[in-house]
Amino acid sequence: MNRDRERFVVHLPVVATDLTGALRFARSITRAVSFLTDVDRGETTVSAEDAQGVRHRVFCDRLFARGRRCPRPAGHDGDCGAERHR
Repeated sequence: MNRDRERFVVHLPVVATDLTGALRFARSITRAVSFLTDVDRGETTVSAEDAQGVRHRVFCDRLFARGRRCPRPAGHDGDCGAERHR
């Protein structure tokens, strides 16, 4: 990380039917802005509005070489690796 820059978290409230829907929405948003090099996709989390201290990881947190992370959803089945689209 560049010494002249700090990390921040941008909170973007959304409406979803349940946690699964919120996680799916967060994955879509993160993918849509992934062309921005300053977005740390692997650290994306979701929390309920009234329980913001309880965060649910959106993507798998397994680290690969060169600081990259597994692109698959948190709690995915099978081995880490390439993202599988439905």
